[in-house]
This record gives sequence, C-alpha cells and structure tokens, in this order.
Amino acid sequence: MRVLVVGAGGREHALCASIGASPRLGVLHAAPGNPGIAELATCHPVRVDDVEGQVALAASLRADLVVIGPEAPLVLGLADALRQAGIAAFGPSAAAARLEGSKAFAKEIMAAAGVPTARSHVATTMAEARAALAALGGQVVVKADGLAAGKGVIVCDDAAEAEAAALEMLVGASLGEAGARLVIEERLTGPEVSLLALCDGRTVVPLPAAQDFKRIGDGDAGPNTGGMGAYSPVPAIDAVAAREIAETVHEPVLRELERRGARFVGCLYAGLMLTAAGPRVLEFNARFGDPETQAVLPRLADDLLERLDDAARGQLEQRALNAHPGAAVTVVLASRGYPATSESGVPIEGIAAARARGADVYHAGTALRDGRLVTAGGRVLAVTARGASIAEARANAYAAADEI
Repeated sequence: MRVLVVGAGGREHALCASIGASPRLGVLHAAPGNPGIAELATCHPVRVDDVEGQVALAASLRADLVVIGPEAPLVLGLADALRQAGIAAFGPSAAAARLEGSKAFAKEIMAAAGVPTARSHVATTMAEARAALAALGGQVVVKADGLAAGKGVIVCDDAAEAEAAALEMLVGASLGEAGARLVIEERLTGPEVSLLALCDGRTVVPLPAAQDFKRIGDGDAGPNTGGMGAYSPVPAIDAVAAREIAETVHEPVLRELERRGARFVGCLYAGLMLTAAGPRVLEFNARFGDPETQAVLPRLADDLLERLDDAARGQLEQRALNAHPGAAVTVVLASRGYPATSESGVPIEGIAAARARGADVYHAGTALRDGRLVTAGGRVLAVTARGASIAEARANAYAAADEI
C-alpha cells in the first residue's frame, strides 16, 4: 500500500512508526512531516491546512490511503475533499469533525444521543456568562467553543476566577474567534481517562485506555498545556470496561451523527471523567490524541494499518485490538519557558543514547539547521518506554529522557 500521513508532530511520528511496521505497507509519505518522520517516510513540504495541496499531493503519489493526524485539516474538510477525489481517507468529514471544532455542538450531540456529560450553558455575552455561573455555582470549567490549540479550557475554583476567564475570552478576545462563544460547565471530580476508538461510521473498536497529564511540571504542577505526558493502560479501564464505555459513549454519538448525515470515519477520542456516578464525557476530539497516541500505539500487537484501512473503507470488524503485556509511559520534553514562550534553535543531542535504552523518541517541535537537529517548538520530543508495570515503564522513560 502507498500511504500518506498528514501532520508534523509527535502523534504523526508515532503513527508513521506503527504504520511502518505493517507488512501491508509499500511506500510511506508524510506532509509536511518532521526530521524524525523523515527517517521513516518521504516528506513533502505541504502545510496541513492546505487542503488543495494535500489532495493534489495524494493524487500525484497515487496514495491508497491518507491518514489525517491534526484536527485543523479535518475541520477544514480535507477528508471530504480526498473522498471526492476518489482517495480513501482515515478521518471524519468536516460535518462530523464539528464534534471537536465546536464544544457547543458536541454538547448538543451528546444531549440528543443520551451520552452522560456535565451540565453546561452556552454564553456569547458576559450577561449570559454570569447567568451560567449563577446557575452552576462558582466551581466551573470555562471552555472556548472553537479550536484553541489546547489553550481554551480554564478550570476555575470560584466565581471570580470564572468571570475573569470569561471576560478575557469574550471581551478581551484572547483566543480570537475560537473564544467568541463559550461553554461553561459544572466542574466534575475524579480521575481523567482518554479512550480512543477506531470508527468506520457504525462499528467502534476501542484502543487501550490512556491517561494524559497536561500540567507543565513534574508532580502535576504548573499551568495546563497541550499535554506533557501519558501512560497506558489505565488500571480502572480494562478491555471489558473500555467496551462498555464505547457502547454508552462512542456508539450513540456515531448513530446520532449518521442520523444527521455526518457519518464519522476515523478516530473518535473521548476525554472522560470517572466520577462517583460513573464515566462522564469532558470533551471529544475527532482524531488521535497527543501525547496519548505516543503511549498507546507502542503497546499494540496488531497491524494498525490494516485496521485503519478497513475503517476508511467502511469494513471495520468489531474485533478487539490486541496489546502487548505491561505498560508504556510517555514523557514530553519541552523548550525552556513553555507554555508562555519557547526557545528555538537550541541543539538537541542524545536521542541515539535514549533509543539505546529501548525507548521510542518521537519528534514534535524539531528542525534541521545546517545539518544539526535543533528545537523548533514548545513541545519538542516525546520519550516513550515500556515496562512490566507503569512504575517500571516510568523509570525507563525518565532514564531515557535524561540522556537527551
């Protein structure tokens, strides 16, 4: 098979590594890719949001399958354009990707599908925001409705903090159009879990559950970011529990979307809170998570490319994915100053030494300058290691990260 992976981050590097292990693969391409992906695939300088350029590239490569990594091209309709050109795509249509592109839309779908989630209100003015706070109390989560690169969710301890967050987004326009409409919801408590599932529009096959950590510092300290690490499996969510969640969350959402003419083909990521009353959906993503993908895919024992291709063609069997025993832990290495600022152009050394310890090192924010690998983003690398237990995998991941 000739496969094109769209994207340039650690998630896409992990996808390329798993796809590259498939006996079905003939040639692997990526656009735009990164220096790490370039070790596995032929990279092409086409931006992820250049829909026409990506379709033209896929056609010129005679791609049998295009796997779309990031959310932006999905919301822009890349999967639609590929299918219209007769090219198989793993990724939802723009209509189905609204699950991630609009949190208010996701809430509407969940309500119609009977999926358990937090109580919420939509606000486009400060008057509506204050009314929502009065109805829900002070401890809420203020969310930008649109895509905000992981920066549009503020967890608030009291009403004053919540009002300030709403004011910053609605009046201060801190997130631009993404924050022009807010979803204000009750703050749930419990452990968070990410359950990703492969979908062909009707059939759902969950991947092993993962938990990610969003705060910048060790010990779960500091500001929230797009994700600083992850581990899999999650002890509370075994294969039986994952199947039950898929039946109460993923499958009803797929049925409701299909009822509206928006069939979901791709990876449906449910961010869940395991509350005392049972799992509640915090958010949906319309693609593989980052950095959960970097922790989950190294555990898979099955041929990922086969299942992606089956999903893209509407032929996904409801057959559980097999995972290697033990656990995987991913640690993200970020630039100094991240998430407020980030250095670039800093030389990177020691990746070979980290890999010599058995770890996978996925590139996210890297570049080649004068033949030397340097930093080129906030989250730079993801180091994943496996072990017989989560504790062992974690120790192995930190030991490998210390080499870099």
